[in-house]
Amino acid sequence: MNSRLSVRAKVALYGALCLLALPFVFPTWWMVTSSVKPVGDIFAFPPSLIPTEASLSAYRRVFELQPFAQQYFNSGYIAAVVTIGTLAVSSLAGYAFARIRFRGQQVLFVVVLVGLLIPSEVTIVPLFRMFNSWGMVDTHWPLILVPILGAPSVLATFIMRQFFITLPAELEEAARVDGLGRFATFWRIALPLARPALGAVAIFTFLHSWNLYLEPIVFLSTPEKFTLPQALTQFVDAYGGPMWDVQLSAASMTAIPILVIFVIAQRQFIEGLAHTGLKG
Repeated sequence: MNSRLSVRAKVALYGALCLLALPFVFPTWWMVTSSVKPVGDIFAFPPSLIPTEASLSAYRRVFELQPFAQQYFNSGYIAAVVTIGTLAVSSLAGYAFARIRFRGQQVLFVVVLVGLLIPSEVTIVPLFRMFNSWGMVDTHWPLILVPILGAPSVLATFIMRQFFITLPAELEEAARVDGLGRFATFWRIALPLARPALGAVAIFTFLHSWNLYLEPIVFLSTPEKFTLPQALTQFVDAYGGPMWDVQLSAASMTAIPILVIFVIAQRQFIEGLAHTGLKG
């Protein structure tokens, strides 16, 4: 009897979860299916879940109207470099704030956290003037340096600090007994144990860089140097109106890989964030 109740409870739970997931799944499904529909069928009411006439012509036009392959590569390599740089900076800074005691440590950490409270729109003008004086406007350097040294890295530093605080102090004491220095202890003991936190930081940093919009439209003006969010705004007709089928095709190619990565790595992401609030 209990087993039957258990089965019924699971069926009811999964059914409820499927219903709750519909508002989140439907927009993505509509985007992908509409990208292969004729333009006249995209906004048909009621919307059709399965296209009656599927065509991939809009996907071909994406690459004809814009250097989309180059723009895709731009977003990919910038996101990869930003992720690696953020992991390096945040792991070192997080370990220092968690394990190294120095005068003014707490005050400095609060000052760093204040960076999360400053909107990017407030700093974009002085940043533009600074990079313009360095001759870096219309290059990818601002899109790499600003996230690594800005708010995304501050949040990553906070996550890494919270994780390193949870590590037993006995590990460092054993490392010192074995003759390891501070950096060797970090590199050989603390960092390998921080894989869940590193995974969480890597995922949200990559997503943030991949979806970055404000900085590209401010710093970039050459289509071959555009990133994907900026490129999506360029698919318009001669009158400035949106080319819906082409835009949806480009958006699908932009979003689907990220959704796949997140689904695959979501356990690592949740596990890493779960460790950040245990202590400290």
